[in-house]
Amino acid sequence: ILFWLVNKIHPKDVVRIISAEIPDKVLFDVVVQNMIHRPCGPRNSPYMQDIKCIKRYPREFLQETQTDQDCYPLHKRRKPEDCGHEAIIMINDQEVFVDNRWVVPAINPLLSKTFKAHIKVEYCSSVKSIKYMFKYINNGIETAVFGIQNKESNNKITKFEMGRYISSNEAWKILKFPISKHNPTVFLLAVHLENGQCVYFNPET
Repeated sequence: ILFWLVNKIHPKDVVRIISAEIPDKVLFDVVVQNMIHRPCGPRNSPYMQDIKCIKRYPREFLQETQTDQDCYPLHKRRKPEDCGHEAIIMINDQEVFVDNRWVVPAINPLLSKTFKAHIKVEYCSSVKSIKYMFKYINNGIETAVFGIQNKESNNKITKFEMGRYISSNEAWKILKFPISKHNPTVFLLAVHLENGQCVYFNPET
């Protein structure tokens, strides 16, 4: 759901709606279980580029919420010594310490407490948010990344191939059902400059 607001939002307003920190007491377990970005895995993982996470985790510590040059919010992430919280999560049967740098910046206290699940809430500051919203339903077929490895030879370099994966969800597009809807309906108005109106003619006459 994308909401358009009449007035611009100040970083202080963003803090009241969205948080990127591990809370205490009531929401602690909900956030730690659902809103922590876990490590992407080995260096050759599809989510790693130049030995860095493509989602830019872990993020930088920040004492206050700020906005970058594109007006995108950089959420407050306090250090443990500045009253920031830490937590321990289990990854592959191993204990891993996480702090506010690993929190997905989408914690809305009301929604998190109500649904106790991963719910993303973002402040959209540009028209690019429309592209972000519609790109998933217009992406086309699903793809999967898989690796082929010969057990007899211990090859340290894993070669990945892109494969086509067709699921039952593709039936919706195959049957040409609508994937988007406008409400109210958008009409194209024939607006033109003076003496610049469209002229229609039959090329056969």
